[in-house]
Amino acid sequence: MSARPAKGGGRWVSVPPERVHPWIDGFADRHGPFEASGDERAVRLAAADGALAELRVPFPPMLPGPPHVTRLVAHARAERRIGVVLVRLGGYAAGVFQGTELVASKVGSRLVQGRTAAGGWSQQRFARRRRNQADQALETAADTALRVLTPHLPELEAVVLGGDRRAVDALRADRRLAPLLALEAESFLTVPDPKLAVLRATPAEFRAVRIHVMDPPDAEEPDAEERGAEEPGASAR
Repeated sequence: MSARPAKGGGRWVSVPPERVHPWIDGFADRHGPFEASGDERAVRLAAADGALAELRVPFPPMLPGPPHVTRLVAHARAERRIGVVLVRLGGYAAGVFQGTELVASKVGSRLVQGRTAAGGWSQQRFARRRRNQADQALETAADTALRVLTPHLPELEAVVLGGDRRAVDALRADRRLAPLLALEAESFLTVPDPKLAVLRATPAEFRAVRIHVMDPPDAEEPDAEERGAEEPGASAR
């Protein structure tokens, strides 16, 4: 699990699906009984001491109706077939996951030269060559995504994109990807160079439940014991 400050106050906590229920139990232990409400995209917990937690539903929508917590836990832990496409300038990875198992993948790279400080005609020629290399790299990335994900398209519940946002935005111009991009998930994976090990590790991020936690008014900074329930290494209840 991981935690980071949230814009506008509070903090974001990412919790693996298998630990959502223990996390909620810990929230009740720290803040007292809570009332749960929700919809197809989020479950909200309002505790007796004023603490609030909004648990974002991964891969919405979630079926409506109480009990909210039970439905969220079941929804988060469901095994899904998910496509992943990671692109950075010069590197790419495409994979299909069944739950956390990588069942199909392809990883590769294409040379894209770095920027140069040279000026004049040489710089212009270098810039044209670099643009051509970047275009070729993106085309190869698109070809790979199509080759790996398209055979699984009827079973895919979502396609998760990641890498560098500018490279991914450039990839969107390829109309061949429209059927895959129609399944684009809300989350974006900011990852380093998309090597096979990086691709294999993505389920820990795209399956996680993101929780926005707001402490009670005038509450002190959470101590180490409380943060331990939200950070790596915390023991399950």
